[in-house]
Amino acid sequence: MSDLNENDIRISVRQWLSKAWDPTMSLLEWRTLLVESRWAVPSWPEKWFGRAYPAWADDVVRSELLLAGTVATPVGASMNLAAPTIMKHGGDKQKQRFLRPALTGEETWCQLFSEPSAGSDLAGLGTHAELDGDEWIVTGQKVWNTSAHHADLGLLVARTDWDSPKHKGLTYFALPMNQKEVEVRPLMQMNRHTSFNEVFMTEARIPNDYVIGTPGEGWAVALTTLAFERGFGSLKKPRYSKQKSRVIDEAKAESEEHFKVYSWYPQRAGRVDLTKDHARTKKRNTDPIIRQEIAKLLSMHRIGEWTASRARAARKLGRAPGAEGSIGKLMSSNVARQANKTHSMIAGASALLTGPSASYDGIIAEILVSTPAKSIAGGTDEIQRNIIGERVLGLPREPSIDKDVPFRDVPRN
Repeated sequence: MSDLNENDIRISVRQWLSKAWDPTMSLLEWRTLLVESRWAVPSWPEKWFGRAYPAWADDVVRSELLLAGTVATPVGASMNLAAPTIMKHGGDKQKQRFLRPALTGEETWCQLFSEPSAGSDLAGLGTHAELDGDEWIVTGQKVWNTSAHHADLGLLVARTDWDSPKHKGLTYFALPMNQKEVEVRPLMQMNRHTSFNEVFMTEARIPNDYVIGTPGEGWAVALTTLAFERGFGSLKKPRYSKQKSRVIDEAKAESEEHFKVYSWYPQRAGRVDLTKDHARTKKRNTDPIIRQEIAKLLSMHRIGEWTASRARAARKLGRAPGAEGSIGKLMSSNVARQANKTHSMIAGASALLTGPSASYDGIIAEILVSTPAKSIAGGTDEIQRNIIGERVLGLPREPSIDKDVPFRDVPRN
């Protein structure tokens, strides 16, 4: 494949589209055809619905699909988290079972990692699973689970060995969500959105062949998922052709449903885009202190964009997500805090007002109560600093008193 070039790929895709594309198809019919033709993710191995092309070929093919008036793979955790994790760690049975419905959109996924008593210490989780014949029996609680209320499957990490150290006794599962032993409850946030859920499992059942990787080695699999979660652009809405077709209509509806829970995420990021207009509206744009804060914010935001661009370039070259994800994640937290501060200084006490009579229909107030989440979701700032210190700066690991202790002997909440 070393002599493969972009033009060759574009010609091949266009030739295939000229025969295959039919705007009267349903979205499922189209994606099924896309998978069978191996154009859905051409960088994947030939054995698993791909063509073993370089990673950059995926973007080339997606651009050709857009030009032709059609769509690629689904948005969401299925393709952003589940598929790449299973591709790296799953056995042939898992790949055969889970990859195809992820590509077509027939199954959706959520992430079941965090727990109320573990906080940022993911390896300190207490949800446990025991093997019973051909099934694992799972009991425990997870929290901050986006889209768990309509997911078919969950990426679950559970403890399967209490006598091993906390990082060694974990197993990674694909949990079937549609069973009565799994209860999903929405969580009301202080910004009045309900994007997250808490999930209770009471002797929920998982087939033994739904273990991703090796039992007891789930920590390494979880780190892979977290690395992809810290990737950039996962919440970017897809572009659609202006051409009319059933496929486009159904894809837009799918995307709108997916992004409903993320409607407040621009406010979580601080709404950097509003700061200059906000200052002009409040007649604070000539205030030298306000101007300095806006300049600081815009500079930080631009630096963050450069970091994100470097990460995307590395991914296009086929490199696995690395510590640059933590650098970008920490940078986005700093940007959100600076944006919060800047909007507060511009608005003064009126920043607390909500409703249609408030500035920007209450968006400023929503920014103030939403930005703290940026420093928590996807790994806290403290966790990101540890990763950067160890993997970028080469600093020694933080001392740990429970690293080699059987987990059952570890004091916990």
